[in-house]
Amino acid sequence: MTNQPAAAQAGAKPPHGPTAPRQGLLPLGTFMAVIGDDETKALAALARIEQNWHESSAAMLIEMVYRAPSRRVLARLIEVVEKASGRAFDGDIDVWYQWLWSAPRAVHPEYAEFKALLYAPIDARFDEYFKGRPKSDIRLDEIRWGGVRRDGIPPLKNPKMIAAREAIWLQDDNIVFGVAINGAVRAFPKRILAWHEMFKDRIGGLELAGVYCTLCGALVLYDVTIGGVQYELGTSGFLYRSNKLMYDHATKSLWSTLTGSPVVGPLVGKGIELKSLYVVTSTWKEWRTRHPNTQVLSLDTGYQRDYGEGVAYRDYFATDRLMFGVPKRDERLPNKAEVLALRLPQAPGEVLAIAVYFLATRAVYHARVGKLNLVVLTDASGANRVYESREVTFASWDKMQTARDSQGGTWRVEESGLSGPGGETLSRLPAHRAFWFGWHAAFPDTRLVK
Repeated sequence: MTNQPAAAQAGAKPPHGPTAPRQGLLPLGTFMAVIGDDETKALAALARIEQNWHESSAAMLIEMVYRAPSRRVLARLIEVVEKASGRAFDGDIDVWYQWLWSAPRAVHPEYAEFKALLYAPIDARFDEYFKGRPKSDIRLDEIRWGGVRRDGIPPLKNPKMIAAREAIWLQDDNIVFGVAINGAVRAFPKRILAWHEMFKDRIGGLELAGVYCTLCGALVLYDVTIGGVQYELGTSGFLYRSNKLMYDHATKSLWSTLTGSPVVGPLVGKGIELKSLYVVTSTWKEWRTRHPNTQVLSLDTGYQRDYGEGVAYRDYFATDRLMFGVPKRDERLPNKAEVLALRLPQAPGEVLAIAVYFLATRAVYHARVGKLNLVVLTDASGANRVYESREVTFASWDKMQTARDSQGGTWRVEESGLSGPGGETLSRLPAHRAFWFGWHAAFPDTRLVK
Protein backbone atom coordinates (compact mmCIF):
# COMPACT_ATOMS: atom_id res chain seq x y z
CA MET A 1 0.00 0.00 0.00
CA THR A 2 1.03 3.55 -0.48
CA ASN A 3 -0.29 7.06 -0.13
CA GLN A 4 -1.37 6.40 3.46
CA PRO A 5 -1.24 9.30 5.93
CA ALA A 6 1.62 9.08 8.42
CA ALA A 7 -0.89 8.50 11.19
CA ALA A 8 -2.10 5.30 9.54
CA GLN A 9 1.33 3.69 9.29
CA ALA A 10 1.44 0.97 11.92
CA GLY A 11 0.45 -2.67 12.52
CA ALA A 12 -2.76 -4.41 13.60
CA LYS A 13 -4.71 -7.43 14.73
CA PRO A 14 -8.50 -8.40 15.13
CA PRO A 15 -10.73 -11.33 15.98
CA HIS A 16 -10.59 -14.98 15.32
CA GLY A 17 -10.47 -17.41 18.12
CA PRO A 18 -12.56 -17.35 21.28
CA THR A 19 -15.30 -14.76 21.43
CA ALA A 20 -15.43 -12.69 24.60
CA PRO A 21 -18.39 -13.47 26.86
CA ARG A 22 -21.36 -11.21 26.29
CA GLN A 23 -22.09 -10.70 29.97
CA GLY A 24 -20.75 -7.36 31.14
CA LEU A 25 -19.63 -6.19 27.70
CA LEU A 26 -20.58 -2.73 26.59
CA PRO A 27 -22.66 -2.42 23.42
CA LEU A 28 -21.16 -1.36 20.11
CA GLY A 29 -22.90 2.00 20.32
CA THR A 30 -20.79 3.00 23.31
CA PHE A 31 -17.59 2.56 21.29
CA MET A 32 -18.94 4.32 18.22
CA ALA A 33 -19.89 7.31 20.40
CA VAL A 34 -16.17 7.87 20.99
CA ILE A 35 -15.74 8.99 17.39
CA GLY A 36 -19.10 10.72 17.12
CA ASP A 37 -19.71 14.42 16.63
CA ASP A 38 -20.68 15.11 20.25
CA GLU A 39 -17.53 15.62 22.34
CA THR A 40 -19.43 15.40 25.62
CA LYS A 41 -20.91 12.04 24.67
CA ALA A 42 -17.51 10.85 23.43
CA LEU A 43 -15.87 11.65 26.77
CA ALA A 44 -18.73 10.03 28.66
CA ALA A 45 -18.37 6.90 26.52
CA LEU A 46 -14.65 6.71 27.30
CA ALA A 47 -15.37 7.06 31.00
CA ARG A 48 -17.86 4.21 30.78
CA ILE A 49 -15.39 2.03 28.85
CA GLU A 50 -12.70 2.68 31.48
CA GLN A 51 -15.04 1.91 34.36
CA ASN A 52 -16.23 -1.31 32.72
CA TRP A 53 -12.89 -2.27 31.22
CA HIS A 54 -12.71 -5.55 29.35
CA GLU A 55 -9.75 -6.87 27.38
CA SER A 56 -11.85 -6.89 24.20
CA SER A 57 -12.12 -3.09 24.38
CA ALA A 58 -8.43 -2.64 23.60
CA ALA A 59 -8.51 -3.47 19.89
CA MET A 60 -11.38 -1.07 19.31
CA LEU A 61 -9.82 1.87 21.15
CA ILE A 62 -6.42 1.41 19.53
CA GLU A 63 -8.02 1.35 16.10
CA MET A 64 -9.90 4.58 16.85
CA VAL A 65 -6.80 6.60 17.75
CA TYR A 66 -6.62 8.35 14.39
CA ARG A 67 -10.36 8.89 14.20
CA ALA A 68 -10.73 10.83 17.45
CA PRO A 69 -12.93 13.89 16.76
CA SER A 70 -11.02 16.34 18.98
CA ARG A 71 -7.79 16.78 20.91
CA ARG A 72 -9.62 16.33 24.23
CA VAL A 73 -11.14 13.04 23.11
CA LEU A 74 -7.80 11.83 21.73
CA ALA A 75 -5.98 12.72 24.96
CA ARG A 76 -8.60 10.89 27.02
CA LEU A 77 -8.54 7.86 24.73
CA ILE A 78 -4.76 7.66 25.03
CA GLU A 79 -5.03 7.94 28.79
CA VAL A 80 -7.46 5.00 28.95
CA VAL A 81 -5.32 2.74 26.76
CA GLU A 82 -2.09 3.70 28.52
CA LYS A 83 -3.65 2.80 31.84
CA ALA A 84 -4.88 -0.56 30.55
CA SER A 85 -1.68 -1.49 28.71
CA GLY A 86 0.90 0.03 31.02
CA ARG A 87 2.64 1.39 27.93
CA ALA A 88 3.11 5.03 27.01
CA PHE A 89 1.89 6.05 23.56
CA ASP A 90 4.55 8.63 22.60
CA GLY A 91 3.14 8.77 19.07
CA ASP A 92 4.11 5.15 18.31
CA ILE A 93 0.99 3.04 17.98
CA ASP A 94 3.08 -0.09 17.37
CA VAL A 95 3.84 -0.15 21.10
CA TRP A 96 0.19 -0.76 21.76
CA TYR A 97 -0.25 -3.25 18.95
CA GLN A 98 2.65 -5.34 20.21
CA TRP A 99 0.98 -5.39 23.63
CA LEU A 100 -2.37 -6.31 22.08
CA TRP A 101 -0.97 -9.14 20.00
CA SER A 102 1.07 -10.59 22.85
CA ALA A 103 -1.93 -10.80 25.19
CA PRO A 104 -4.50 -13.63 25.17
CA ARG A 105 -7.12 -13.03 22.52
CA ALA A 106 -10.26 -11.33 23.73
CA VAL A 107 -12.74 -10.52 20.98
CA HIS A 108 -15.83 -8.39 21.30
CA PRO A 109 -18.67 -10.24 19.51
CA GLU A 110 -19.46 -7.09 17.50
CA TYR A 111 -15.87 -6.36 16.52
CA ALA A 112 -16.37 -7.15 12.82
CA GLU A 113 -19.36 -4.81 12.71
CA PHE A 114 -17.22 -2.20 14.47
CA LYS A 115 -14.65 -2.40 11.65
CA ALA A 116 -17.40 -2.08 9.07
CA LEU A 117 -18.75 1.06 10.72
CA LEU A 118 -15.30 2.52 11.38
CA TYR A 119 -14.09 2.33 7.79
CA ALA A 120 -17.32 2.81 5.82
CA PRO A 121 -16.98 6.64 5.97
CA ILE A 122 -13.64 6.29 4.14
CA ASP A 123 -15.10 3.99 1.47
CA ALA A 124 -18.66 2.69 1.77
CA ARG A 125 -17.56 -0.51 0.02
CA PHE A 126 -15.31 -1.45 2.97
CA ASP A 127 -18.50 -2.40 4.78
CA GLU A 128 -18.77 -5.43 2.48
CA TYR A 129 -15.67 -7.04 3.95
CA PHE A 130 -16.75 -7.03 7.59
CA LYS A 131 -20.53 -6.89 7.88
CA GLY A 132 -22.47 -9.90 9.10
CA ARG A 133 -19.67 -11.37 11.24
CA PRO A 134 -17.83 -13.04 8.34
CA LYS A 135 -15.89 -16.28 8.61
CA SER A 136 -12.21 -15.66 9.19
CA ASP A 137 -8.98 -17.63 9.12
CA ILE A 138 -7.00 -14.72 10.57
CA ARG A 139 -7.34 -12.35 13.48
CA LEU A 140 -9.40 -9.37 12.42
CA ASP A 141 -7.45 -7.06 14.71
CA GLU A 142 -4.38 -7.76 12.54
CA ILE A 143 -6.14 -6.33 9.50
CA ARG A 144 -5.04 -2.73 9.02
CA TRP A 145 -6.26 -0.10 6.65
CA GLY A 146 -3.49 0.71 4.17
CA GLY A 147 -4.43 4.36 3.65
CA VAL A 148 -6.27 4.02 0.30
CA ARG A 149 -9.75 3.16 -0.90
CA ARG A 150 -10.67 -0.07 -2.64
CA ASP A 151 -8.57 -0.25 -5.82
CA GLY A 152 -7.22 3.17 -4.87
CA ILE A 153 -3.96 1.72 -6.10
CA PRO A 154 -5.41 0.81 -9.51
CA PRO A 155 -4.67 -2.64 -10.95
CA LEU A 156 -3.71 -2.86 -14.61
CA LYS A 157 -6.18 -4.98 -16.56
CA ASN A 158 -5.11 -6.31 -19.97
CA PRO A 159 -2.38 -3.65 -20.06
CA LYS A 160 -0.76 -2.47 -23.26
CA MET A 161 2.43 -4.36 -24.12
CA ILE A 162 5.16 -3.27 -26.54
CA ALA A 163 8.14 -4.91 -28.22
CA ALA A 164 11.49 -4.85 -26.40
CA ARG A 165 13.02 -2.57 -29.04
CA GLU A 166 10.35 0.07 -28.31
CA ALA A 167 11.14 0.25 -24.60
CA ILE A 168 13.95 2.76 -25.05
CA TRP A 169 13.12 4.30 -21.66
CA LEU A 170 14.19 1.15 -19.81
CA GLN A 171 17.79 1.07 -18.59
CA ASP A 172 19.85 -2.13 -18.50
CA ASP A 173 19.87 -2.30 -14.70
CA ASN A 174 16.16 -1.62 -14.24
CA ILE A 175 14.36 -4.40 -12.35
CA VAL A 176 11.71 -6.39 -14.20
CA PHE A 177 9.50 -9.30 -13.26
CA GLY A 178 9.84 -11.86 -16.03
CA VAL A 179 6.97 -14.15 -16.99
CA ALA A 180 7.26 -16.92 -19.60
CA ILE A 181 4.16 -19.14 -19.85
CA ASN A 182 3.33 -21.53 -22.71
CA GLY A 183 5.54 -19.63 -25.16
CA ALA A 184 4.30 -16.15 -24.21
CA VAL A 185 7.06 -13.97 -22.75
CA ARG A 186 6.41 -10.73 -20.87
CA ALA A 187 8.44 -8.30 -18.76
CA PHE A 188 6.77 -6.16 -16.10
CA PRO A 189 9.05 -3.35 -14.88
CA LYS A 190 9.04 -2.87 -11.13
CA ARG A 191 9.03 0.89 -11.64
CA ILE A 192 5.51 0.62 -13.13
CA LEU A 193 4.06 -2.15 -10.97
CA ALA A 194 5.05 -0.35 -7.77
CA TRP A 195 2.33 2.18 -8.62
CA HIS A 196 -0.33 -0.43 -9.42
CA GLU A 197 0.50 -3.54 -7.36
CA MET A 198 -1.44 -5.87 -9.65
CA PHE A 199 -1.79 -6.77 -13.29
CA LYS A 200 -4.50 -8.97 -14.75
CA ASP A 201 -3.91 -10.42 -18.19
CA ARG A 202 -4.29 -13.45 -20.41
CA ILE A 203 -0.84 -14.92 -20.99
CA GLY A 204 -0.12 -18.19 -22.77
CA GLY A 205 -3.81 -19.08 -22.80
CA LEU A 206 -4.21 -18.60 -19.04
CA GLU A 207 -5.99 -15.88 -17.10
CA LEU A 208 -3.34 -14.65 -14.69
CA ALA A 209 -2.95 -12.11 -11.93
CA GLY A 210 0.45 -10.80 -10.92
CA VAL A 211 0.04 -9.51 -7.38
CA TYR A 212 2.80 -7.21 -6.15
CA CYS A 213 2.94 -6.37 -2.46
CA THR A 214 5.38 -3.49 -2.42
CA LEU A 215 5.59 -3.36 1.38
CA CYS A 216 6.70 -7.00 1.60
CA GLY A 217 8.64 -7.01 -1.67
CA ALA A 218 6.79 -9.94 -3.25
CA LEU A 219 5.40 -10.40 -6.76
CA VAL A 220 3.35 -13.60 -6.88
CA LEU A 221 1.89 -14.89 -10.16
CA TYR A 222 -1.43 -16.73 -9.93
CA ASP A 223 -3.65 -18.68 -12.28
CA VAL A 224 -7.02 -17.24 -11.22
CA THR A 225 -9.17 -20.07 -12.59
CA ILE A 226 -10.09 -22.99 -10.33
CA GLY A 227 -12.54 -25.69 -11.40
CA GLY A 228 -13.84 -23.55 -14.22
CA VAL A 229 -14.45 -20.56 -11.95
CA GLN A 230 -12.45 -17.44 -12.76
CA TYR A 231 -11.87 -15.13 -9.80
CA GLU A 232 -11.69 -11.43 -10.55
CA LEU A 233 -9.34 -9.96 -7.97
CA GLY A 234 -8.67 -6.43 -6.86
CA THR A 235 -6.84 -4.45 -4.18
CA SER A 236 -8.91 -4.35 -1.00
CA GLY A 237 -7.26 -1.34 0.65
CA PHE A 238 -6.30 -3.41 3.70
CA LEU A 239 -3.21 -5.24 4.93
CA TYR A 240 -2.54 -8.27 7.09
CA ARG A 241 0.85 -8.34 8.80
CA SER A 242 2.05 -5.73 6.30
CA ASN A 243 1.02 -7.98 3.41
CA LYS A 244 -1.49 -6.80 0.83
CA LEU A 245 -4.99 -8.29 1.05
CA MET A 246 -6.83 -8.84 -2.21
CA TYR A 247 -10.60 -9.15 -2.62
CA ASP A 248 -12.72 -10.92 -5.22
CA HIS A 249 -15.38 -8.97 -7.07
CA ALA A 250 -18.12 -11.59 -6.71
CA THR A 251 -18.21 -12.28 -2.96
CA LYS A 252 -16.03 -9.47 -1.55
CA SER A 253 -14.01 -12.05 0.40
CA LEU A 254 -10.52 -10.94 1.43
CA TRP A 255 -7.64 -13.02 0.06
CA SER A 256 -4.04 -13.49 1.18
CA THR A 257 -1.46 -12.32 -1.34
CA LEU A 258 1.09 -14.91 -0.24
CA THR A 259 -1.17 -17.99 -0.15
CA GLY A 260 -3.74 -17.18 -2.83
CA SER A 261 -6.53 -18.23 -0.48
CA PRO A 262 -9.59 -16.44 0.97
CA VAL A 263 -9.01 -15.50 4.61
CA VAL A 264 -12.13 -13.47 5.47
CA GLY A 265 -15.62 -13.78 4.03
CA PRO A 266 -17.99 -16.24 2.32
CA LEU A 267 -15.26 -18.22 0.54
CA VAL A 268 -13.37 -19.14 3.74
CA GLY A 269 -13.35 -22.87 4.42
CA LYS A 270 -14.19 -23.92 0.86
CA GLY A 271 -10.73 -25.29 0.09
CA ILE A 272 -9.93 -22.60 -2.48
CA GLU A 273 -6.27 -21.88 -3.25
CA LEU A 274 -5.01 -20.30 -6.45
CA LYS A 275 -2.19 -22.07 -8.27
CA SER A 276 1.07 -20.16 -7.97
CA LEU A 277 3.26 -20.01 -11.09
CA TYR A 278 6.93 -19.22 -11.49
CA VAL A 279 8.20 -15.67 -11.97
CA VAL A 280 11.75 -14.32 -12.02
CA THR A 281 13.09 -11.04 -10.69
CA SER A 282 15.77 -9.94 -13.12
CA THR A 283 17.40 -6.95 -14.76
CA TRP A 284 16.06 -5.66 -18.05
CA LYS A 285 19.38 -6.41 -19.76
CA GLU A 286 19.46 -10.04 -18.62
CA TRP A 287 15.82 -10.69 -19.48
CA ARG A 288 16.08 -8.99 -22.88
CA THR A 289 19.27 -10.88 -23.71
CA ARG A 290 17.67 -14.19 -22.80
CA HIS A 291 14.37 -13.31 -24.49
CA PRO A 292 14.98 -10.81 -27.33
CA ASN A 293 11.37 -11.21 -28.51
CA THR A 294 9.87 -10.45 -25.12
CA GLN A 295 7.01 -8.02 -24.80
CA VAL A 296 7.23 -5.41 -22.08
CA LEU A 297 4.63 -3.42 -20.18
CA SER A 298 4.10 -0.02 -21.79
CA LEU A 299 4.29 3.31 -20.01
CA ASP A 300 0.90 3.99 -21.59
CA THR A 301 -1.10 2.58 -18.66
CA GLY A 302 -3.97 5.03 -18.76
CA TYR A 303 -2.76 6.66 -15.54
CA GLN A 304 -0.55 9.65 -14.83
CA ARG A 305 2.35 8.55 -12.63
CA ASP A 306 6.06 9.23 -12.39
CA TYR A 307 7.31 5.85 -13.61
CA GLY A 308 10.97 6.68 -13.11
CA GLU A 309 13.16 3.89 -11.70
CA GLY A 310 13.02 3.91 -7.91
CA VAL A 311 10.52 6.78 -7.65
CA ALA A 312 7.64 4.84 -6.08
CA TYR A 313 8.31 3.96 -2.42
CA ARG A 314 11.74 5.58 -2.59
CA ASP A 315 11.80 6.47 1.12
CA TYR A 316 10.41 3.09 2.20
CA PHE A 317 12.96 1.11 0.20
CA ALA A 318 15.80 3.35 1.38
CA THR A 319 15.66 2.21 5.01
CA ASP A 320 15.03 -0.96 7.00
CA ARG A 321 12.13 0.65 8.86
CA LEU A 322 8.62 -0.74 8.49
CA MET A 323 5.52 1.22 7.58
CA PHE A 324 3.21 -1.19 9.43
CA GLY A 325 4.16 -3.28 12.42
CA VAL A 326 4.05 -7.08 12.52
CA PRO A 327 3.53 -9.33 15.55
CA LYS A 328 7.09 -10.63 15.58
CA ARG A 329 10.29 -9.94 13.70
CA ASP A 330 13.17 -12.33 13.17
CA GLU A 331 16.53 -10.60 13.37
CA ARG A 332 18.53 -13.30 11.61
CA LEU A 333 18.24 -11.04 8.56
CA PRO A 334 17.46 -7.34 8.17
CA ASN A 335 13.76 -6.64 7.72
CA LYS A 336 14.01 -5.92 4.01
CA ALA A 337 16.69 -8.42 3.10
CA GLU A 338 15.45 -10.28 0.03
CA VAL A 339 14.82 -13.99 0.22
CA LEU A 340 13.83 -16.50 -2.43
CA ALA A 341 10.57 -17.86 -1.08
CA LEU A 342 9.36 -21.39 -1.75
CA ARG A 343 5.99 -22.80 -0.74
CA LEU A 344 5.31 -25.87 -2.84
CA PRO A 345 2.17 -28.02 -3.19
CA GLN A 346 4.41 -31.12 -3.22
CA ALA A 347 5.46 -30.33 0.37
CA PRO A 348 2.44 -28.92 2.23
CA GLY A 349 3.28 -27.44 5.60
CA GLU A 350 6.97 -26.91 4.82
CA VAL A 351 8.18 -23.47 3.79
CA LEU A 352 11.69 -22.47 2.74
CA ALA A 353 13.36 -19.07 2.43
CA ILE A 354 16.87 -18.69 1.01
CA ALA A 355 18.72 -15.40 1.40
CA VAL A 356 19.35 -13.84 -2.01
CA TYR A 357 22.86 -12.75 -1.00
CA PHE A 358 23.61 -16.40 -0.16
CA LEU A 359 22.55 -17.50 -3.66
CA ALA A 360 24.50 -14.68 -5.31
CA THR A 361 27.74 -16.55 -4.61
CA ARG A 362 26.32 -19.97 -5.46
CA ALA A 363 25.32 -20.26 -9.12
CA VAL A 364 24.13 -23.82 -8.41
CA TYR A 365 22.49 -24.63 -5.10
CA HIS A 366 20.71 -27.86 -4.18
CA ALA A 367 18.03 -28.04 -1.50
CA ARG A 368 15.25 -30.29 -0.32
CA VAL A 369 11.68 -29.37 0.66
CA GLY A 370 9.72 -32.25 2.08
CA LYS A 371 10.54 -35.19 -0.18
CA LEU A 372 11.23 -32.94 -3.14
CA ASN A 373 14.80 -32.38 -4.34
CA LEU A 374 15.36 -29.09 -6.12
CA VAL A 375 18.10 -26.95 -7.60
CA VAL A 376 18.35 -23.17 -7.71
CA LEU A 377 20.21 -21.70 -10.67
CA THR A 378 21.34 -18.09 -10.26
CA ASP A 379 22.56 -16.14 -13.28
CA ALA A 380 25.04 -13.27 -13.60
CA SER A 381 22.36 -10.67 -12.87
CA GLY A 382 21.39 -12.44 -9.64
CA ALA A 383 18.09 -13.78 -11.00
CA ASN A 384 17.04 -17.09 -9.46
CA ARG A 385 15.22 -20.00 -11.11
CA VAL A 386 14.15 -23.12 -9.26
CA TYR A 387 13.76 -26.58 -10.81
CA GLU A 388 13.05 -30.03 -9.48
CA SER A 389 16.24 -32.12 -9.54
CA ARG A 390 15.09 -35.59 -8.51
CA GLU A 391 18.25 -37.70 -8.32
CA VAL A 392 20.34 -35.43 -10.56
CA THR A 393 23.17 -33.42 -9.06
CA PHE A 394 24.21 -30.38 -11.06
CA ALA A 395 27.82 -29.26 -11.01
CA SER A 396 27.79 -26.05 -13.06
CA TRP A 397 26.01 -23.95 -15.65
CA ASP A 398 27.00 -21.19 -18.03
CA LYS A 399 24.40 -18.83 -16.50
CA MET A 400 22.55 -18.72 -19.79
CA GLN A 401 21.34 -21.90 -21.49
CA THR A 402 23.48 -24.87 -20.50
CA ALA A 403 23.97 -26.76 -17.22
CA ARG A 404 26.13 -29.82 -16.56
CA ASP A 405 25.41 -32.56 -14.08
CA SER A 406 27.96 -34.43 -11.97
CA GLN A 407 28.16 -37.19 -14.58
CA GLY A 408 29.08 -34.76 -17.36
CA GLY A 409 25.63 -34.72 -18.91
CA THR A 410 24.49 -31.53 -20.63
CA TRP A 411 21.12 -29.98 -19.84
CA ARG A 412 19.33 -27.17 -21.63
CA VAL A 413 18.10 -24.46 -19.27
CA GLU A 414 14.70 -23.08 -20.26
CA GLU A 415 12.09 -21.07 -18.40
CA SER A 416 9.68 -24.00 -18.25
CA GLY A 417 12.22 -26.63 -17.20
CA LEU A 418 15.50 -28.44 -17.76
CA SER A 419 15.93 -30.76 -20.75
CA GLY A 420 18.44 -33.57 -20.24
CA PRO A 421 20.82 -35.49 -22.52
CA GLY A 422 18.45 -38.45 -22.75
CA GLY A 423 15.34 -36.42 -23.43
CA GLU A 424 14.31 -36.36 -19.78
CA THR A 425 12.84 -33.16 -18.30
CA LEU A 426 12.85 -31.51 -14.90
CA SER A 427 10.03 -29.08 -14.21
CA ARG A 428 10.29 -25.46 -13.15
CA LEU A 429 8.96 -24.82 -9.64
CA PRO A 430 7.06 -21.75 -8.42
CA ALA A 431 9.22 -19.32 -6.45
CA HIS A 432 9.43 -15.57 -5.96
CA ARG A 433 11.34 -12.91 -4.05
CA ALA A 434 10.10 -11.38 -0.79
CA PHE A 435 11.35 -9.21 2.04
CA TRP A 436 12.36 -11.37 4.98
CA PHE A 437 10.17 -9.59 7.55
CA GLY A 438 7.01 -9.97 5.45
CA TRP A 439 7.62 -13.60 4.59
CA HIS A 440 8.44 -14.49 8.19
CA ALA A 441 5.36 -12.63 9.45
CA ALA A 442 3.18 -14.75 7.19
CA PHE A 443 5.09 -18.00 7.78
CA PRO A 444 6.84 -17.80 11.17
CA ASP A 445 7.87 -21.47 10.98
CA THR A 446 9.70 -21.01 7.69
CA ARG A 447 13.12 -22.62 7.36
CA LEU A 448 15.81 -20.07 6.54
CA VAL A 449 19.03 -20.68 4.63
CA LYS A 450 21.48 -17.79 4.85
